[in-house]
Amino acid sequence: MKGRDQFKKFKKIIDLFVKIFSFLGKNGNEFLLRRVRNTNGKLGLVLRYIFIKNLAKKVGDNVSVQPGVFIFNLNYIEFGNNISIHPMCYLEGAGGIKIGNDVSIAHATTLISTNHTWEDLTTPIKYNKEVLKPIVIEDDVWVGCGVRILSGVIIKRRSIVAAGAVVNKTFEENSIIGGVPAKIIKKL
Repeated sequence: MKGRDQFKKFKKIIDLFVKIFSFLGKNGNEFLLRRVRNTNGKLGLVLRYIFIKNLAKKVGDNVSVQPGVFIFNLNYIEFGNNISIHPMCYLEGAGGIKIGNDVSIAHATTLISTNHTWEDLTTPIKYNKEVLKPIVIEDDVWVGCGVRILSGVIIKRRSIVAAGAVVNKTFEENSIIGGVPAKIIKKL
């Protein structure tokens, strides 16, 4: 049985637990999410889903967040349906992240919707103003392992981002993109 079929089978029970844990509020759900970050198996997947559902801006059905994923500023992140985020990923949502339907994000990938400026010469760069720009990953996208997607980027529908790519701009849909910095390798 596939994950989405299992999710459908237990959706009512999962939704009940989402409501129960919602009474713990933001702090309680964040605390518990940190505690189950590395919990393996189906229990870990369900618990992370419940807490993320209570914290994120929007969460669809069958969102699989594997162990060892770090997610910050969940209240600015939207998840569609049938998403898998694999171990060791890092999502910084301060500038906004929107992930569409049927998206797979392979291990060790970073989505960072913030960037530092360096214009103020009297202030160290790390304390200069941050710029927040959303990341959008449209439907039917596969993001390979070790990818870096930077703020302001849109990954268009039915695209593949090759392993190790650093994506700093938006490309056409139906593309395979890769490299540092990323460029179009092939049209699908």
